[in-house]
Amino acid sequence: MPTIRITQTTLVTPEQFAAAITHFGPGRSKMFDNTSDEFLQVHAIGATSADVTEGNKGGWERLHYDWSNPRRITMTTTDSNLWGGASSHVYELTPQSDGTTRLDATIVREGKNFGGRLAGLLVGTVGKGVFAKSLRNLVQEVEVQAGVRG
Repeated sequence: MPTIRITQTTLVTPEQFAAAITHFGPGRSKMFDNTSDEFLQVHAIGATSADVTEGNKGGWERLHYDWSNPRRITMTTTDSNLWGGASSHVYELTPQSDGTTRLDATIVREGKNFGGRLAGLLVGTVGKGVFAKSLRNLVQEVEVQAGVRG
């Protein structure tokens, strides 16, 4: 079961980051590389949690989002065409003394079928680079939306 850990620094506060990634409206595909707006379906949303299906025609997952602690956003896979078991994304946000925020991302992928296990092998070998690039794109888009990057 591949587990990928990536650390990055961002110019936004933990609260700004949490607000951006828990906005489930049009344009979400600008933030998440593997998400198509046409696949976005919000099943339920509350003040600090949501039940959302997102992805694309190659891979989708239904996620339970929990941002009750705005410095730790957890996205647990509850259904998917590829992923099951312990699959999740966790973003831990730590304010730094220089005004930036350290973002520690942990991505766990457990394949639930042959396609998922095959994808898991790819994630385990080349996934860190792919996820690191996606995280850089996400951070840049959040910074643009927050007005701290042009």
